[in-house]
Amino acid sequence: MLKLVLPKGSLEKATLQLFEEADLAVRRTSNVDYRASIDDPRIADVRILRPQEIPSYVEDGLFDIGIAGRDWIEETSSDVVSLGELKYSKVTAKPVKIVVAVPADSDYEVLSDLPQGVRVSSEYPELTNRHFAASGVKADVRLSYGATEAKAPEIVDAVVDLTETGNALRAAGLKIIDEILTSYTEIFANRESYEDPEKRKAMEQLKTLLDGVLDARGRVLMKLNVSASDLDQVISVLPSMKAPTVNELWGGGGFAVETVVNKSDINVLIPKLLDLGATDVIELPISKIVP
Repeated sequence: MLKLVLPKGSLEKATLQLFEEADLAVRRTSNVDYRASIDDPRIADVRILRPQEIPSYVEDGLFDIGIAGRDWIEETSSDVVSLGELKYSKVTAKPVKIVVAVPADSDYEVLSDLPQGVRVSSEYPELTNRHFAASGVKADVRLSYGATEAKAPEIVDAVVDLTETGNALRAAGLKIIDEILTSYTEIFANRESYEDPEKRKAMEQLKTLLDGVLDARGRVLMKLNVSASDLDQVISVLPSMKAPTVNELWGGGGFAVETVVNKSDINVLIPKLLDLGATDVIELPISKIVP
């Protein structure tokens, strides 16, 4: 039914892992194969292509649905329907940012400090031109084919680059003086395909599965037993998505409690629960959370 296009390159590994965890495993003959398949009746065809091209292909109707960063949707000015953000990137769950950076030892502190005619290198020439023009700074924007941070100050005066942690820019001796765009990975659709009720339903179902995986990351299911006398104080310190589930144990020997908690809180939470009377504490991984 749906023709799907996924990003190759820096987002590839994280995207394929997400689909695997959503029980939508992407199958291909090799890691360099651009054609793939997913054993799901809602997906008829899968391609893996450079994210720079994906928004335009989806807009043109070559694919019904695609995944790429918001940065490439904006760079290509593609008219697509956003189905929502997928909060993951190549290293973390944080968004990436397109920033303006200059040599750390320069006197430039903000974008307006840059001289007219400033030489700028970027993989995002359209975004860069629009941003500099809106700021009243005339720029000589030069298309970069990679390693953008290495081109200042010898080749250009400033760079516009994508950063997730800022480490590469700092290592190259650069400092950030402006931010153009904050970009999450995004799932989006062709407008005509989205107007088809059957295709829209399939798109929404796929998005639900992917969101379920992302919502489960960093969370675990906690189960424990507690006596009636200690129940209230145990419940008082238990976080939950809505409210903990509490069931009476057979024979009236106490209560079984279960709830979803952040994995990062476990090392502090378990000793506290034990001090308050909890017993038989179990921590279980979660594959998906679907509200």
